[in-house]
Amino acid sequence: MRVISSPFSVIEFEFVHRQPSPMASGNVMAVPHSSALAPHAILNLGRFSLSLERPLIMGIVNITPDSFSDGGKYFDPARALDHARQLLDEGADILDVGGESSRPGAQPVAADEELRRVLPVLEKLVELPVPVSVDTCKPEVMRRALAAGAAMINDIFALRADGALDAVAGSNAAVCLMHMQGEPRTMQEAPHYLDVVGEVETFLAERAIAALAAGIRHERIVLDPGFGFGKTPQHNLELLRALPRLREAGYPLLAGLSRKGLFGKIVGREAAERVYASAAGALLAAQRGASIVRVHDVAATRDCLLVLRAIDDATYSFP
Repeated sequence: MRVISSPFSVIEFEFVHRQPSPMASGNVMAVPHSSALAPHAILNLGRFSLSLERPLIMGIVNITPDSFSDGGKYFDPARALDHARQLLDEGADILDVGGESSRPGAQPVAADEELRRVLPVLEKLVELPVPVSVDTCKPEVMRRALAAGAAMINDIFALRADGALDAVAGSNAAVCLMHMQGEPRTMQEAPHYLDVVGEVETFLAERAIAALAAGIRHERIVLDPGFGFGKTPQHNLELLRALPRLREAGYPLLAGLSRKGLFGKIVGREAAERVYASAAGALLAAQRGASIVRVHDVAATRDCLLVLRAIDDATYSFP
């Protein structure tokens, strides 16, 4: 096991524990990097171990014809591999490979087809010096991906499928447990909550407990509030504001805001034109305690996080 980081690892982020500002009210906290994690927390991902002292960047590699932002662009395995290497060069700490779109209205893909898309790319990517995550909700795909060297499973169904908990527990890989109301085909038809933050918080706590009971160690678990998965833009804003509260559970949080419809509503741009809004979203999520930001635009996100570190760390000095 070894601790690795991105090409800008010489600059570390430190989560500083501070008292809430008098300006904070309700779930809106004005304190950046408020954290319930240990100062030197580590995320274990198979043969890798990543420090959580600074936000990590997860680069997205969609091997699908119909993903909402870049569907079809990297459907060819060779192009997907080239794209993954580019993301690594730009500063990705983790690569997240997916063979089934989870965009609103997406239709399910058979496990055989998902494996046909993912495995050829995964088998090449595991040779790179970063952990590779596989975005899937199917236990069969999980098992095959883990056997091929995947270091993490990113599951939008939070290991609720029959056999999913056992598939991950039998490995030493990390897992991301995400909240979703409904399922991709219908999730955005009429999202409704009495208390979106409280309901997401309760769900994630229950899934973390289930993972622990199955034998998945605490240091292998990441939680994701599921921005855009059965949520309105207002729900997404409430959850973004509430990240410090969700962080109090003591697990690292993943924020997947990249190019989401929330930003389309705010800035009035199509998905491919939301680079600046997405980078701002990743920056704000990191300020509020997200340990991992899942993004399409790694270089832009990297630069934003470097600026955040320089401003927020009073001990920063120029190289």
